Amino acid sequence: MNYLILGLIIFLGVHSIRIVADDWRTRTLVRVGELPWKGLYSVASLLGLGLLIWGFGLARQQPLQLWSPPTGMRHLAALLTLGSFILLVGAYVPGNAIKARLHHPMVLAVKLWALAHLLANGNLAHVLLFGSFLLWSVFDFTAARRRDRIGNIQYRRGNAGATAITVIVGLGAWLAFALWLHGMLIGVRPFG
Repeated sequence: MNYLILGLIIFLGVHSIRIVADDWRTRTLVRVGELPWKGLYSVASLLGLGLLIWGFGLARQQPLQLWSPPTGMRHLAALLTLGSFILLVGAYVPGNAIKARLHHPMVLAVKLWALAHLLANGNLAHVLLFGSFLLWSVFDFTAARRRDRIGNIQYRRGNAGATAITVIVGLGAWLAFALWLHGMLIGVRPFG
């Protein structure tokens, strides 16, 4: 469990700099330069990610069950993760109405993903992992929206074609992950 916690602290800590110290980040980025900043950020992120994946794998070997979610929560989780995949794709497809309306769909994707997994799993490792990501995404979304207001950031309106592509690609990615990749990579098949 210690590696999971350490990984979460490093990974989410690095990704929380703009939440808690945006001015410091800006000054440091100017002082050290964009390339060194991105390099250090990437190394720390990868270290944290590696530790949390390893720690989560170790914690899953000796699960401490806190509660047993009803079977219906798995169905709700599947629906929420579908939304999460569409939001995730919405962060990258230019000109879609999802990003135009929500502004930060990737953070909202993390929020839905974490909530879905909290609803469907009741052991301590899941609560630590997904609860941490859920909490982080709430704070990050709030901070990002505040930066948008302060900077008077305007998002262009999305168009139907880009939005349709976003939904179709998100649905396809969700199907591929739910039916094959989740079982292959995580060891759990959401649909049996």
